[in-house]
Amino acid sequence: MLDVSRETSAEPAADQPHVSRETWGAAHAVAPETPIAQVARAAMAVQGHEDVWPRPKACRVISVANQKGGVGKTTTTVNIAAALAMHGQRVLVVDLDPQGNASTALGMERDSQTRSIYHCLVEDEEIRKLAQPVPDIPNLWCAPATIDLAGAEIELVSLVAREARLKRAFAAYDTTDLDYILIDCPPSLGLLTVNAMVACDEVMIPIQCEYYALEGLGQLLRNVELVKSHLNTGLSISTILLTMYDGRTRLSQQVAEEVRSHFGDLVLKTLVPRSVRVSEAPSYAQSVMTYDPTSTGAVAYLEAAREMAHRAEGISAG
Repeated sequence: MLDVSRETSAEPAADQPHVSRETWGAAHAVAPETPIAQVARAAMAVQGHEDVWPRPKACRVISVANQKGGVGKTTTTVNIAAALAMHGQRVLVVDLDPQGNASTALGMERDSQTRSIYHCLVEDEEIRKLAQPVPDIPNLWCAPATIDLAGAEIELVSLVAREARLKRAFAAYDTTDLDYILIDCPPSLGLLTVNAMVACDEVMIPIQCEYYALEGLGQLLRNVELVKSHLNTGLSISTILLTMYDGRTRLSQQVAEEVRSHFGDLVLKTLVPRSVRVSEAPSYAQSVMTYDPTSTGAVAYLEAAREMAHRAEGISAG
């Protein structure tokens, strides 16, 4: 399969006069600011780590949540975390989804003996002992999920302060060594997601640019308000990211316009397009940032992470 960002040739340089414009062809006479040129520059930035983004004053704990499945929660968590780590941030990913897709994408070795976030919630295991370094990406760690987590919601019901188990684990963890904790939530509004919202300061909502993605968003917002009112007064929706954008369709444009008109500055300027490379990366136990940093998906997540890093903390939904 050809990848445009890798296989498409650029126009010959000006110091090669033996290649005429007629020979090169008018169809290939491109301006310096083409999308391909932008992709190439951004890829160089990813690979070269050309700058270190500003660190937050304190560790930002962000839940990536949406009860609708297939909107890009795990993909967003993994790739935002990788992009942040590649630019000088110290990041911990907490995989709170029983499917464990974030753990897979970050190359975590898991078997029946693996200690996972389940043991933290149910057995009070320290997160520091669970976190594993992510291969090939310095400054990035992952607290993995295993299939045991599937039964955690049932086991949590009988435990004291069941909604605050993850918060208590974070309180016992010295977060001065971290800049970000990103929590990948399951596609539901059960006890695991509530634990994430009680433990975090900010909620990031990926929204797929399709009609059904808007359905159920109201319920998610109501749940955030309920948690804020009763369990975590410091909780706020700080970031909304539009994913799976297809500029060829009017529907994607309409959804993007609708979300921006309603949520304003909470919505990142960056749109994450549909990308084959983004879908392929987890099968190689990688984020797209390392699998193919020249792809449009990698460039989009890089820019989204850059926006997040440069945003002020504590943006509220109100």
